[in-house]
Amino acid sequence: MARTFDNPLIAGLDKVRNSWGWFLALGILLTILGVACILCDVTATFATVLVFGWLLLIGGVFALIQAFTIGSWGGFFLYLLSALFRGFTGYLLVRYPVIGAESLTLLLGSFFIVGGLFRAIGSGMAKFPNWGWAVFSGIVSVVLGIMVLWQMPITGIWFIGFAVGVDLIVDGVAVTSFASAIHHLPKGAVLEAA
Repeated sequence: MARTFDNPLIAGLDKVRNSWGWFLALGILLTILGVACILCDVTATFATVLVFGWLLLIGGVFALIQAFTIGSWGGFFLYLLSALFRGFTGYLLVRYPVIGAESLTLLLGSFFIVGGLFRAIGSGMAKFPNWGWAVFSGIVSVVLGIMVLWQMPITGIWFIGFAVGVDLIVDGVAVTSFASAIHHLPKGAVLEAA
């Protein structure tokens, strides 16, 4: 005879456990993409800058249309200014990708430091299965951020692709490790009645 607990945490954990294959596939894909970014770091840098620029430009156009659609709203000018700024920034990144790469390198270095600190501290506090890999991933991000800021402007051309590649590889290993850990967890929703 088996009985099911009404604990939503256990039910949620079983759903995550049943999806371990998707986590494994994601981890492998992240690792492969990371290796590709490292091998083609300059190309990955410019691809990142151009994709980011186009996303900002397209987002700016849609925000501009939205601003004129709701023209009677009191915050119209702030919304319009935000749309113009977003579109103009996207245009500059697409038009001048080298300068954009250097600017984004500064932002990316800061992002890696702050994001890595949050990931390392958060994983250390939550202590999910194989949490050490997530802490290691956060520490690697912090080191990459410090490295990029220390060696500016030389790193502007190649570092974005390299850093994104390393971060993808470490995240891929962390997600793969998580998938392995949740795959081996015992089923918690159904226990033998005493």
